[in-house]
Amino acid sequence: MENAVYMIAAARTAVAPSGGSFKHLNYDVLAAGIIQHCLKEVGLSNAQVDELIVSNALGAGGNPARHVVLTAGLPKKIAGLSIDRQCVGGLDALLLGKALILSGQAQIVVAGGTESHSLRPKRYYKTVPENDYIYKDQAPFIPPLYADPLMEVAADQLAQKYGISQLEQDTWAIQSHAKALKAKEKLRQEIIKIAEAQILNDSFTRNLTLETCQRAKAFSASITAANTSVAADGAAFVVLVSEAVYKSLSLKRALRIMDGETSGGNPELPGVAPIAVTKKLLERNRLTSVDIDAVELMEAYAVQAIVCANACGFSSEQINRSGGALSRGHPIGASGAILAVRLFYELERVHSLGLASIAGAGGIASGILFEKVM
Repeated sequence: MENAVYMIAAARTAVAPSGGSFKHLNYDVLAAGIIQHCLKEVGLSNAQVDELIVSNALGAGGNPARHVVLTAGLPKKIAGLSIDRQCVGGLDALLLGKALILSGQAQIVVAGGTESHSLRPKRYYKTVPENDYIYKDQAPFIPPLYADPLMEVAADQLAQKYGISQLEQDTWAIQSHAKALKAKEKLRQEIIKIAEAQILNDSFTRNLTLETCQRAKAFSASITAANTSVAADGAAFVVLVSEAVYKSLSLKRALRIMDGETSGGNPELPGVAPIAVTKKLLERNRLTSVDIDAVELMEAYAVQAIVCANACGFSSEQINRSGGALSRGHPIGASGAILAVRLFYELERVHSLGLASIAGAGGIASGILFEKVM
């Protein structure tokens, strides 16, 4: 297919809870080894890369992508493009890479996300010049014109609006961990050990039980530590190439980016934003929910995943076949890219069409449709 963009390599670190195995590693160090692995996997050199696009939500400026360029040993001519769309940024990095390639500005783009929650800077805010700075763990996601609830409060409002019980949420979380445990060996194909901390499994995954869920700390009514994804560190990157480059390489596997969409919704109810994006992608490509073989749906909160799955008509067999973010953690800027990496390997196993979908703070969502081409 002419004027197509292909994902020809993908990999990620393990995901480790904040303060865990990666606690001493900054975001650029987490990213560097993954990028080098992806390029080597498909026989590309550093010098052939035209651009690096990095999603990072907690780095507090300084162009994180430029840090990653230099730490990874990419050519100094690459300025690096940093984006912050919070949770959805990892997928948006891929969409920006696709746009650069289709416009003719690039032939080879490395795109993804990296996050160190452990080493995130503290952020202090003022409302008026006369006031002292106040520390806030959650950045303002929307202006004072709107209510800006804490994420767990917004999740609870979603549970109340759609009548999702704590038991339903806990059950979803239990299944997420169970899927990940069952797929532990399979997941090692996509997880790359980095020299600085050689762990090869998502360390948060466990045998979660209903009894454990019932003892979990409550954040806001039915929203608890058991049905909320844990803050985490991690990185994930992919290599995107043009049609011409794709045809010139000898590849083991590749996915074509069929279509993608980023859109805003209700800023006070961010969890439902993926519904409209998903439905638009399916309609635009004349597909229905049953046509999608594998869905990687972000599980920032179990309730958000449940509501989106129900509204879009996806079954539990389609969604997060090897576990989701509830079983591994949520390295914010990298989470969307992890979904893409998951599909790169999940679609290798007899499936053909995949969807990655994620909600973000502020009432936004992104989705990408992928097609296995080899």
